[in-house]
Amino acid sequence: MDRPSGAAFLLTQLGTHAARRFGERVADLDLTPPQAGLLRAVAREPGRSQQALAGRLGTPATRLVALVDALEARGVLERRRNPGDRRLYAVHLTAAGEELVRDLGRLAAEHEDALLSSLDADERRSLASLLGRVAAAEGLTAGVHPGYRDLPS
Repeated sequence: MDRPSGAAFLLTQLGTHAARRFGERVADLDLTPPQAGLLRAVAREPGRSQQALAGRLGTPATRLVALVDALEARGVLERRRNPGDRRLYAVHLTAAGEELVRDLGRLAAEHEDALLSSLDADERRSLASLLGRVAAAEGLTAGVHPGYRDLPS
């Protein structure tokens, strides 16, 4: 039987496969994909408030607090009083969190290499460029998985 060739179907098929494989990989670091994404968001913009992070990720604030709580208990994130507004907490990586983010970066690169092993470097760049244009046209936030919107609060 021939493979369906519709681009939307193939994007869904590959996206689901890639998400499952990534979940398996981050489990080796004792992380869930939402925790991995939160760590990456904090690494990119340290010191953001929990409220700002929730808005960036498009997740309910109550769900974000639970994610931060779990990672803080693990010793990889810490909350500090926000110097600009003492009512808010700024979220930062700890030294252990910085190390975990480095491990996560290596894992993500290995994941991408495995997933795209059938493409050469130019094809990978072209694919990334095309998919980036489609994602932007759909109004997706760069670097944020839309699954955060569906996390239970």
